[in-house]
Amino acid sequence: MTTSFIRRRYFVVDVFSETPLMGNPVAVVVDAEGLDTQTMQRIAGWTNLSETTFCFTPTATDADYRLRIFTPRAELPFAGHPTLGSVHALRAIGKLTGHQRVVQQCQAGLIPIQQDRERCFFRLPEPRQRALSAEHFGRLERALGVVLEGPMPQLIDVGPRWIIARLRSREQLREMSPDLGLLERLEVELDATGVTLYASDFASSANDIEVRSFAPSQGVPEDPVCGSGNGAVAVFRRDVERLQSPVGYRASQGRSVGRDGRVEIRYDGSAKIWIGGKSVITTEGFLNCD
Repeated sequence: MTTSFIRRRYFVVDVFSETPLMGNPVAVVVDAEGLDTQTMQRIAGWTNLSETTFCFTPTATDADYRLRIFTPRAELPFAGHPTLGSVHALRAIGKLTGHQRVVQQCQAGLIPIQQDRERCFFRLPEPRQRALSAEHFGRLERALGVVLEGPMPQLIDVGPRWIIARLRSREQLREMSPDLGLLERLEVELDATGVTLYASDFASSANDIEVRSFAPSQGVPEDPVCGSGNGAVAVFRRDVERLQSPVGYRASQGRSVGRDGRVEIRYDGSAKIWIGGKSVITTEGFLNCD
């Protein structure tokens, strides 16, 4: 008996790196028309990457394409590195050729994107934020296994909802080994996507930082390089840490899982935050599915 499949073109794009296998991969199905939610969730579970995206014709007149984003367990309204990886894949097949500014339609709304020959930046959705309660602060410390000495951690909603906290040093950040079970329970209770932590060495560059992101409730023990997590950190640094004269900075992420991601953060004069970096295609082919 012969089974017929629909062949759909897809890519795996390594985001926040120009070197294959050193960034954060996202699977991008560039011709997803006709796929239903159940099938997309099944595909995302099969790829088992932190996110898989599906590109559609936009329904909003101001958008260039429409994107749906799935973790192995659930759909997200927005995510950072899937946005950048999807733009990179669409450019590779000629759909966005010559466009320096494009607009992505997704569940979080319309996301402006700026491109040049080497980098792509998305504008972070308008954030909402609140400090953790004393109880949740204590539970976060127990889950992380560290004492938090910086500003009170915040839950920052940029589409994904990240618990953000600053650690004492890069060394402490690199050496920590959180209890993922405790983190998952805290995430579920707070309806948080995950936890993103950062640290800087003030003796070197005061603005450049190192980042780690954990999202066990989404089936992602540690995200190699996280765009929305870095965006939430940028909000925290601007509004809570009061970063002096913010123009921009760079973040490194992924060393703890054998990657070397580089994220660029820009603050513009209208109080908007832009997150970007380089991307490279590591895989391209066809996905056979119903």
